[in-house]
Amino acid sequence: MKFSQTHRLKDIAALIDCEYVGDDQFPVTGMNEIHVVTPGDIVFVDHPKYYDKALQSDATIVLINKKVEAPAGKALLISDDPFRDFNKLTQHFAPFHAFAKANTNPPIVGKGTVIQPNAFLGNEVVIGENCIIHSNVSINDRCVIGNNVIIHSGTVLGADAFYYKRRPEGYDKLLSNGRVIVEDHVEIGAACTIDRGVSGDTTIGYGSKLDNQVHIGHDTVLGKNVLIASQTGISGCVVIEDDVKIWGQVGIRSDVRLGKGCEIMAQSGVSKDVKPGDVLFGSPASNAKEKFRELAAIRMLPNFIKNN
Repeated sequence: MKFSQTHRLKDIAALIDCEYVGDDQFPVTGMNEIHVVTPGDIVFVDHPKYYDKALQSDATIVLINKKVEAPAGKALLISDDPFRDFNKLTQHFAPFHAFAKANTNPPIVGKGTVIQPNAFLGNEVVIGENCIIHSNVSINDRCVIGNNVIIHSGTVLGADAFYYKRRPEGYDKLLSNGRVIVEDHVEIGAACTIDRGVSGDTTIGYGSKLDNQVHIGHDTVLGKNVLIASQTGISGCVVIEDDVKIWGQVGIRSDVRLGKGCEIMAQSGVSKDVKPGDVLFGSPASNAKEKFRELAAIRMLPNFIKNN
């Protein structure tokens, strides 16, 4: 998430009441998760395993729970609980607003777009031209829909990310301040759920088609002309390149990349990166031809045992 204006390091530190390392006037322009940070962003880290990754990332402000030496050109925010303070910043810069509040921005709807009865459009939603939004669709705050998009009944865009930290008293939610971006010529089936990014964007690329009952997790990015069949579940922070086909009841783990033009056959479980053009099947998914040979061999085992 980029802020509407540049802020000073000392002012950000005052918002969350923490120490800082760096010039008072050090510029802060946004806040993001580590996989989408750019210079000017705040990134948070609260586990020693990820200190180096955060400190060496493109983020120039690191919200951290240990006093360390700041890399050249970067600043630190020293907090006893970075997860909590990242949430405080989200509440300050992207607070939840009830739709009826007068000080919020109404949706923008393009020429020729049809919004069917009982569809809900949140604050600052933008919808392009010649779209069809069917009944009982929910498009939550700050979602952006392109031109010539069809969204079928019961679909929810912009629900919060499934992201929690375990604490002694239970699970603490990381607040979402990102968006869902749907590019031109996309069709989304009925009863799909597409979560917004925690701080970045969940993106459905140009010309992609989603069947009914597809779930896409936070910050996942689909390329162009991706085809996804029913009951597929895609975790957060997945990258799916152009022209990928994913068939029914596939499950995909977070942080994996599916290469251009690959195909995932039905009821497969994907836990690792997939090379461009590969065809995978099974759980865990592997080369489809090899998997089918394995299954054929297994079917022959009873006769083999009987004859021996």
